[in-house]
Amino acid sequence: MVTFLNVVIAGLLLGGLYALIAMGLGLQYGVARVANFSHGEFIMLAGMTTWTLRTVFGINPLLSLAVCGPVAFVVGYLLHRTLFRRLSASSPSPGVFESRSMLASFALLFIIQNIASIGWGPEMRGYSYLHIPVNLGGAVFGANRLLTLALALVIGLAFYLFVARTRMGKAIRAAAQDPATAGLMGVNIDLVLALCFGFGAALAGVAGMFISMCYPVRVVMGQEYTVIAMIVVVLGGLGSIPGSFIGGFLLGLVGSVVTTVDPSLSLVAYYLIFVLLLLVRPKGIMGK
Repeated sequence: MVTFLNVVIAGLLLGGLYALIAMGLGLQYGVARVANFSHGEFIMLAGMTTWTLRTVFGINPLLSLAVCGPVAFVVGYLLHRTLFRRLSASSPSPGVFESRSMLASFALLFIIQNIASIGWGPEMRGYSYLHIPVNLGGAVFGANRLLTLALALVIGLAFYLFVARTRMGKAIRAAAQDPATAGLMGVNIDLVLALCFGFGAALAGVAGMFISMCYPVRVVMGQEYTVIAMIVVVLGGLGSIPGSFIGGFLLGLVGSVVTTVDPSLSLVAYYLIFVLLLLVRPKGIMGK
């Protein structure tokens, strides 16, 4: 029973982080049609920024939300309004735009990563925060990880309600389903897509802050999380916010089970799930 609890709770802890990361990429890829391979770099920047604020200025990591989330949103919004909007306007078809935006995001990945390497160096960085053991039925976890799970659930559910219940959320869903028709109905497509890209970057920033609370961070961590986010987005269904949320927790549970057997096989299991999904159900769990 203790082993079972360890696996399940550890999977949920991972899943909460994966869900936030994937929801952000789901907005950028499923709605704004940008295969953003630099998504993980926003996670890395937020993690390294939180580490700097904690170790240099002594700021509580939770207060870093007021920095990482809004700043990531503004950067993501401006990136879409300038770079990706210009690429869209100059592309003769949506397929060409997706190819060009993917190459542009690759360039952003290496630019951000190299600038971060100059500033922070290649070393692993970490700090101690709420490393208080909490016993759950014999399974022991740090209070920081349980707090991360609770906050990830709250933020994920709040964002889902925003998309499902608000007027802006309706515009986002309309843009995801049929941007041309949504534009004819009065939706400002350029604004909505830029907001989606900004929201995606903000969720990545929040996830990066949470990751730094639980694990050491370094400047080359972003690519791994980008791959995981893409697998979760495909698992949940492109453009489906609840699908990304559910898919994140499912992948976290799979990763926890595989790690219990052999930690080196977790990424192998993720890639295997990705390939099987593309072959068996490419639209994902909740894709249409």
